[in-house]
Amino acid sequence: MKTKITKKTILKFFGILLLILVLSVLILFAVVIGRTFTFKVNTELGQWENATTIYPSLSPEQKKQLLENLKGKKIQIPTVSFSESKQNTTALQEFDLLLRRVFPKVFSSSLVQHEMVGNYSHLLTVPGSEADLEPYMLLAHIDVVPADEADGWDAPPFSAQELNGFIYGRGTIDNKQSVMGILQALEYLLERGYTPRRSFYIGLGHDEEVSGSQGAVNIVKLLKSRGVKLLYVLDEGLTIMDGVVDGLIGPGALIGVSEKGQATVKLSVSTPPGHSSMPPRESSIGILASAVARLEKNRMPNLFGHGPERATFEHLAHKFGWPYRMVMSNLWLFSSLVLEGQPDTNAFVRTTTAVTMFNSGVKINVMPAYAEAFVNFRIHSSQTLQEVLKLIESTVSDERVKVEFVSGFDPLPISSYDEDTFGYQIIKKTVHDIFPEVTVSPGVCVGNTDSRHYTELSPDIYRFVPSWYKPGDSARILPQK
Repeated sequence: MKTKITKKTILKFFGILLLILVLSVLILFAVVIGRTFTFKVNTELGQWENATTIYPSLSPEQKKQLLENLKGKKIQIPTVSFSESKQNTTALQEFDLLLRRVFPKVFSSSLVQHEMVGNYSHLLTVPGSEADLEPYMLLAHIDVVPADEADGWDAPPFSAQELNGFIYGRGTIDNKQSVMGILQALEYLLERGYTPRRSFYIGLGHDEEVSGSQGAVNIVKLLKSRGVKLLYVLDEGLTIMDGVVDGLIGPGALIGVSEKGQATVKLSVSTPPGHSSMPPRESSIGILASAVARLEKNRMPNLFGHGPERATFEHLAHKFGWPYRMVMSNLWLFSSLVLEGQPDTNAFVRTTTAVTMFNSGVKINVMPAYAEAFVNFRIHSSQTLQEVLKLIESTVSDERVKVEFVSGFDPLPISSYDEDTFGYQIIKKTVHDIFPEVTVSPGVCVGNTDSRHYTELSPDIYRFVPSWYKPGDSARILPQK
């Protein structure tokens, strides 16, 4: 017996289907709205943000001296690292003398043990009164990358010129401000007869910009030989961002709990030479350009949720305006819509691909026999160096293109950032004490620092410097101020 399907039955079926669809959308909407207003992280952060604010107590004379110490000679001395084998050692020696002159208490106190490491790096040990407390360490670096006034600086890069309330020059934000700030704080404490309960170390590297192989690496070797284990390490890295993230109301401070890995590969193509009057079907440049284009077009996979990036945006969610707040509180639903569009957020969710050098050709009428390109990858915390190299090979997929590994390393381990982690929480509370309007969040440092050499000394390494960034500012491009 056949059942007759009438028009009425069909309409009834589609009506039920439509009702189910509408109910599903309403339920989903209710979940999204409910999560937006009851998101747990918001409450936890709200408690922190009500903490009592502590302001540094400095006399007018101390404030004036602080300003003088933070400008002038420290920027004018060109402590440039050109390569691992080439540095301005004369400038490094001059900077050493400057530190000793500006911070006499630090370098003469019987409490502070000072050692030179690798000829130009500094290791300072400040013993605490309670030897059973595990020590921590503060890091910064003295060297800077090269700078040419012809590159378009608003003021000469080593002039320390003051314009519109800012000091301009190479090193003002990468990273001499940390060097001077750390030592200035210790100088003030020593003037007041300060003795810490917990021991701590200060490491000032002289070659961070060229891998830290003589500075940080040798400091770590020295501490390891003494059996030192650190509760946590704090280095440069992420900052306070104000107006940098679309939709975020007010400033947000990101504390780096991990650091991206890195890989540099060289792509090269060799073809028979020839004359431009009789060109081959494909040139070495064309073959290489196609391979490079494939790498740029076929980006590394989106790995949102496999690293700390979800926590970054969820901790900031309550400070976003509408509709961003709804989106950030429900990243399980909306992450693919919001994180890939901008370079700053895209760098959080995947291994990035950057073609940085492309070289070929010797004359306009000669077909080049050789072309090469260098591509730099910053590796997401959930990937490994070997995984990235395999993906590069499969994406290039051309036997004519030689792929060579130049240098690289795996991402750094993810440090703890929960409510019971002393290092993260003390940094977080200090930020709130000094900058009560700032929201604090864990983050991933997309650049590389000396702290990567310290993983054997501590499981918890953090990367933060209290520099205030607005749209257009950057620690590595013009102008530094």
